[in-house]
Amino acid sequence: MILSDATIRELVSDGRLIIDPIKEDTVRENGVDLRLGSMFCRMKRVWKILDVREGGIPGDYYECGNYDSFVVYPHEHILLHTEEYVGLPSDVAGLVNLRSTFARLGLFIPATVVDAGFRGELTIEVVGGEYPVRLYPDERFIHLVLVRLDRPAEKPYKGKYQGQRGVRLPQIFKEKS
Repeated sequence: MILSDATIRELVSDGRLIIDPIKEDTVRENGVDLRLGSMFCRMKRVWKILDVREGGIPGDYYECGNYDSFVVYPHEHILLHTEEYVGLPSDVAGLVNLRSTFARLGLFIPATVVDAGFRGELTIEVVGGEYPVRLYPDERFIHLVLVRLDRPAEKPYKGKYQGQRGVRLPQIFKEKS
């Protein structure tokens, strides 16, 4: 079942659902709008093979930074994060959707599920459309649809991305030496 605005507000009020910061326009009819954070990582166009079993050095594949604005170029892949820290209870999961205004600009995000029990800022992949689009932190960018599980998860999310802040790169990368 998709949660309504009234149910979302109740969960936030009870402390079972965390959305921090929460603004007046965050809770919507059937989900929450989340804003862009200030950090992004641009995937570099390189021919160096990244072996998922061997890992690699993040700087070989990503260029990351904090910015007042940035441009998503045509067909480019960017990792962004939400300004909000989200904490889901063990009986609620989230489905991430791009707000329609940005989809109408040709931007795209792959299907993303936020597992029951997850806590942290969301890292989202964005793919550019046919022309460059400038984005700004604090812009309402994604819509998180919250769905209730038929019962609480027996093993809520406690994975490697729990508690993440900013853009979190895939955990297959080695630390810089």
